[in-house]
Amino acid sequence: MNSERLYAYLRFGLTDHGGETLFAEVRQVPPGHYLRVPLEAPDRTELVRYWRLVPEERGDLSFKEAAEKLRELFLESVRLHLRSDVPLGFTLSGGIDSSAIVCAARHLEPRLELHAFSFVAEDEAVSEERYVDQVGEACGVRVHKVRISPEELARDLDSLVRVQGEPFGSTSIYAQHRVFRRAREEGTKVMLDGQGADELLAGYVSYGAARVASLLASGRPLEALSFLLRLSRLPGREGTWKRVLGRLLSPALQPLARRLGGEALLPPWLNASWFAERGVAPSPPSRLLGPRKDHLRQELLEALTETSLPMLLRYEDRNSMAHSIESRVPFLTPALARFVLGLPEGYILAPDGTSKAVFREAMRGLVPEGVPGRKDKIGFATPELRWLRALGPWVEALLRGEALRSIPALRPEEVLKEWREVAEGRKRFDFRVWRWVNLVAWTEAFGVEYD
Repeated sequence: MNSERLYAYLRFGLTDHGGETLFAEVRQVPPGHYLRVPLEAPDRTELVRYWRLVPEERGDLSFKEAAEKLRELFLESVRLHLRSDVPLGFTLSGGIDSSAIVCAARHLEPRLELHAFSFVAEDEAVSEERYVDQVGEACGVRVHKVRISPEELARDLDSLVRVQGEPFGSTSIYAQHRVFRRAREEGTKVMLDGQGADELLAGYVSYGAARVASLLASGRPLEALSFLLRLSRLPGREGTWKRVLGRLLSPALQPLARRLGGEALLPPWLNASWFAERGVAPSPPSRLLGPRKDHLRQELLEALTETSLPMLLRYEDRNSMAHSIESRVPFLTPALARFVLGLPEGYILAPDGTSKAVFREAMRGLVPEGVPGRKDKIGFATPELRWLRALGPWVEALLRGEALRSIPALRPEEVLKEWREVAEGRKRFDFRVWRWVNLVAWTEAFGVEYD
């Protein structure tokens, strides 16, 4: 067990960060690198960087010009990714990213038979079925819907853990796994999806704080305040001010601020002394602090190359290849990435808090009218708390079993107490519960040693 990677996973859900893995003696080749192995001395390997994402500054473009250029680049990317001599399909969540790919394909290939595959949650709060149906009808797509019961998750967990090889962030990875399984059952061998768009175009709610920090660093406090107030009114953005405060505080004060905000770096269910003995210093994953005028751009770069995207691509690669499917990601081309990251930050996160603003504008007239205007963010989300509550006895057995007690990084009594409080609604639910369950299953599947 790699104790530093274990902390990052349990506390922040972070995997695939750099060259290290959760196995202490197993490394991976980081993004943009290759490994040189001299035949005369194969033990002396060398990592060589062959590519780095360098934004192409385009502050000379108006918002409208930027949207037109982005539309052109996006359509060309989809056109190239549609080339196939085997049956081809699409993952479709109903969000702007996957919808845009499906609609672009229909625009480019009016006569092509299109098949899309969608996970449909039974919980209305996270279901995007109405948007899936809207896109399917508008584009003449045959939509194959995947519905999942909690019992299926419990049944398939061991095989999914072995497919992934390392722990993963949430049960949405299982939903993705089932979508690829369904695609394979329908004879599909190539799939296009919207992976990478959230990291490229600031689709996650956390990016709002980075934009506020950029405005403040640029000497525009009134714009920063206006942006923060508007952002806080949008669904899921209520805690943005806490993230902003976390960015403005010095590193020395951040642990105290997190603890006061209920986000301690070492919550009671983590064994602080075990990590301390191994020299693991609790800290947030991002290193993007200090004075700079492009907080948002730098955070997007970090997400694309170091934190969020590498693990999401690993999840997808493992899930797709488990079903012998080639997965393609039209948003992730060098030309698109260089162009988008070179645009003014206000084109990506608009003054009213709208994410992916320039892309939404680029897709007007291409995707159904209601999709570009969506303010919520769901994206293959699962009703995780409902599933885990339905599986209460199974979860309880995992958290009371010997496997969890063999993981000294966790405090079993606190874990069990926390789970019961979450299940009864007395504590806020987040993905930490899944990380405990997943870590136990992974430990058993691979015989992981902690000491």
